[in-house]
Order: sequence, then C-alpha cells, then structure tokens
Amino acid sequence: MESIGVMKHIDLVKGEDAVLLIHGLSGSPLEMQFVARALYKAGFSVRVPRFVNHGFGKAARFEKWQEWVSEVEEHFDEMRLRYKTVSVCGLCIGAVLAMKLAADRKEEVASLSLFSTSLYFDGWNIPWYRFLLNIGYYTPFRYLYSYRECAPYGIKNEQLRSWISREMGEKSTFASLTGKIPMTRLHQAEKLIKAAKRSIPEIATPTLIIHSLEDDTSTVRSANYVERHIGSKKVRKVLLDDSYHNITMDNQKGIVAEEAVRFIKEAVAGSNLSYTAEFDTIRIA
Repeated sequence: MESIGVMKHIDLVKGEDAVLLIHGLSGSPLEMQFVARALYKAGFSVRVPRFVNHGFGKAARFEKWQEWVSEVEEHFDEMRLRYKTVSVCGLCIGAVLAMKLAADRKEEVASLSLFSTSLYFDGWNIPWYRFLLNIGYYTPFRYLYSYRECAPYGIKNEQLRSWISREMGEKSTFASLTGKIPMTRLHQAEKLIKAAKRSIPEIATPTLIIHSLEDDTSTVRSANYVERHIGSKKVRKVLLDDSYHNITMDNQKGIVAEEAVRFIKEAVAGSNLSYTAEFDTIRIA
C-alpha cells in the first residue's frame, strides 16, 4: 500500500443527487474514501471535504465547536445550490456533526447515515484516566496535553493496522487516521456532543446507523442512544461483528458502503424504505 499523507477534498461529480461525507475528529477524507467511491459508482455526486476546523492539523488555541458546525453548513449550502438532493454521512464526531446539521436543517437533508457515532468515549481502548481530562482542561495543562492514538488505531484488519503503525511511526504528517488530538479539541467535542444530544429528537430525516459491536472508541451505547431518541420514523441500525471503530476502512467497509448506497437510494427516491420496518435493527454475522 502506498503512502498517501494529507489528503485534500474529494469531489466526484456525477448525478443530480449528492452526498456530503464528514470525516472524524482530527481526521482526513481518506477515512471516507471507500464509501465515497461506492456512492459515486452508484450514480451520486460526492464531496468529502478536508475540514480545516475539526480535521487533521494543529488545533487553534481558542477553537470552538460552533466553527466546526459552520464549516459543515458552508459545504452543505453550496451543494444544495448545485444538486437536487443532498444526503449526509458522518464518521465518529463527523456523525455527531451530521446529526446537528440534520436537526437544524430538517427536511433539507435528504437522508442521514451515521457511522461509529461517538456520543460516549467508552470503548475498550479508551484510557482509564479519560474522565480526568475535563478537569485538566481548566488548568494550563490543556495547552500541553494531546491524546495520542495507539494500536489498534480503530482497525481490526491486521495488515492495514501494520501499515498504519509503520506510517505513523515514520511520518509526522501522516493523516489517514488520527495521530493525536489536543485536549482543547477534545473539550470542544464534548460540548458539541451535548448540543447534538439535545437536538436528536428534532431529527425527522430517514436515518441509517451502522456501528461495530467491537468498537474500541465508542461502544454500541452511542448507537442505541440515537435509535431511542431520534425523531425520525425511518431508522435502520446495522451492527457489525468484524470491525473496530473505523468501519469505513476496516474489514466490513464493503457492507458499510453497500448499506449506505441502498439506504440513500431509497430515501432520495421518496420510497417507504420498504426493505425495513420503521425501526429495524440487524446484526451482520
């Protein structure tokens, strides 16, 4: 596998129905590349921005989560002017941003796909001292500490994980996955999560939730919370059993892409999502 480094925007133009994909916290478009190409092959126009405000790179000293929301809105508004419909997909904190957008923009969002939604950082690879970070934020320590991603990097696939480990060790600018997240940015993520949780009941958009049962960052508790509180009457939840957190890159990325393509196609066609019940949960075994 070749080194890729920091990716710029992915813009794939095809049909009049479009999809905006939002990468994770301190991440890059590479996280969403596989799903983006599957959607493009299925006839959608696709955009995966490299988000400056919550993406890879040094966090601003006084960064605010509202700036992350504004950046997502800018891309969404531009796409709304160009395309008949715009659906939104998000990974991790990108899923939280997607929910906030859907709650605020209501029927403007054609469909919503949430991958590894992170409302709780309670996965098995999260450090035991995670709860102390909110206390540490209110000290000068907040400008010194960064959470460094460690093995397995949200990846169960051993070959891909080995490659990522080599790349992260050799290249300080490698950004296929999060290298480290400053404490200031983690604090803003917590604030975003609180705001998004309050707005979940306002989401009426058809919603696809995909989460791994072995997620090392956020357990299925986050997916269950969305399913229980969302205002939408059309919800499909898919649970994966052979992936960790980065499901758009891991062993079952093909299932993630297939589910997203099928769900978004039926949503934009105005169908009744006939292959699901109003609330449908399946487990991929």
